[in-house]
Amino acid sequence: QAQLMESGGGSAPAGGSLRLSCAASGYTSSIYCMAWFRQAPGKRREGVAAILAGGGSTYYAGSVRGRFAISQDNSKNTWYLHMNNLTPEDTAMYYCAADDTGDYGVGTEPNEYNYWGQGTQVTVSS
Repeated sequence: QAQLMESGGGSAPAGGSLRLSCAASGYTSSIYCMAWFRQAPGKRREGVAAILAGGGSTYYAGSVRGRFAISQDNSKNTWYLHMNNLTPEDTAMYYCAADDTGDYGVGTEPNEYNYWGQGTQVTVSS
């Protein structure tokens, strides 16, 4: 079992930047893919970015490509979401997720991940 904990959420003006962190603990050696999802009120949870634990393949939602970047520090069992040029449409609860099955490659859907953090709020003002 792995446990995930997000940090780094908060408020930013439009055009600003934030960095989210997700620290993994417990049985982390089996993690195959790591991702960030977000969910705004009344909307479905959507995949924002994902990366294979060994590096290499990544996924970005079209709405964030070129503005957000996912990275990892395996020595710290931590991965990050660097968010730049934020817009009010980025306002949501952000969740980190991990998959240890390897069944989906770089997963983009919530059901492809079996570990979740509690979420951290990001609010962007216009």
